[in-house]
Amino acid sequence: MKLNEISDNEGATPSRKRVGRGIGSGTGKTGGRGVKGQKSRSGVAIKGYEGGQMPIYRRLPKRGFSNAQFANKYNEVSIARLEKAVEAGKLDVKKTVDAAALKEAGVIRRELDGVRILGGSEAKSKFNLDVTGASKGAIEAIEKAGGSIKVAAKEAAAE
Repeated sequence: MKLNEISDNEGATPSRKRVGRGIGSGTGKTGGRGVKGQKSRSGVAIKGYEGGQMPIYRRLPKRGFSNAQFANKYNEVSIARLEKAVEAGKLDVKKTVDAAALKEAGVIRRELDGVRILGGSEAKSKFNLDVTGASKGAIEAIEKAGGSIKVAAKEAAAE
């Protein structure tokens, strides 16, 4: 078999419907666009237009603004990732695990605005974590394994 002999199965790709090619085609005359008017022509752009009535996007009040420039970016680390680092011998469980220790172990590449621990799996090791944030599941899993987790306030992390 050669590349120029490769073809799709018969009937796998139906031929495209040629619209507006005579009354016998079934899609002739108006070409499936109904009759006359602006929407039957090309270049129609009337999304959100309500026939002169004040559109809903102008009737409803605008509210709030979230400036992405000031949003905090956290290193998200799962418990499974911490366990993998412990098994590889890169992370010492006896010491307090913070952002600097995680960076040194190669778990995170660079320290952002803090570290947030995510759950999703069981903790086998007794971690002593000092982080910026943690999910409820992560806190439960770490405390269930006999470890401790200290979640710092956001204001303290910003300073």
